Amino acid sequence: MNPHSAHSISPLLFLLGFWRNKQIIYQMTRREVASRYKGSALGLLWSLFNPILMLVVYTFVFSEIFKARWGGAGGDDSKTQFAVVLFVGIIVLNLFCEVINRAPGLIVSNANFVKKVVFPVETLSLVTVLAALFNSAINLTVLLVALVVFNGAIPWTALLIPLVILPLVLLIVGLSWFLASLGVFIRDVGQTINIITTVLMFLSPVFYPLDAVPERFRSIILLNPLTFIIEQSRAVLIWGDLPNWSGLLIYSGASLVIAYMGYIWFQKTRKGFADVL
Repeated sequence: MNPHSAHSISPLLFLLGFWRNKQIIYQMTRREVASRYKGSALGLLWSLFNPILMLVVYTFVFSEIFKARWGGAGGDDSKTQFAVVLFVGIIVLNLFCEVINRAPGLIVSNANFVKKVVFPVETLSLVTVLAALFNSAINLTVLLVALVVFNGAIPWTALLIPLVILPLVLLIVGLSWFLASLGVFIRDVGQTINIITTVLMFLSPVFYPLDAVPERFRSIILLNPLTFIIEQSRAVLIWGDLPNWSGLLIYSGASLVIAYMGYIWFQKTRKGFADVL
């Protein structure tokens, strides 16, 4: 195969390729997760320690210093309730930022794979997403344990969380493909993305309830792609409400379009990777 030749943009062929390369994706995801903690004494326990530590810090700062409270749909204004509500936002935010911040350097840092013409480089983004989902699953487990300890039970609607997160995953994959390709040709993209994700963090209802945002600024927060997923995740995990199905359907449709556009962009530009690298 010529690395400078055009690559297929057929979604069917991609799905077939994904299935054909599932073992490679699994092994690389496993290696990606293991490499983060290789040589450390605590190993995978760091994936539990880090979010719990940040949760304690954020909860202290925003509940004790800024006197932030949630209350709202659950009717519980306690600090423990604030902690679990905050944790949901952190889980969604970390999933997004972990993948997007790494995306611009993904191809550059794996240049050896690009020069191996038989390697499916489009799977690198999937590996990053799957590794991030693994960390999110651990964080979600911590959250569910906290719900049992603090609230005494987990709402049955928590079973719907995969349906809420799936549209965000599609969006992240599409953006990762686009940014991974763009980062090869424009190295400043990485620095720009770090700034953008930081801005998105503060423009997301992670540390504050959406109702606390003044009406004239609320439309800006609602334009943030993280806002809807964070709010729906809290609805099913904490408040025991059903998700906004129509909103999820629209979000999923838009995410599918963005994912496919990102895939097309990646396939159209990948023939120039070897020349730049």
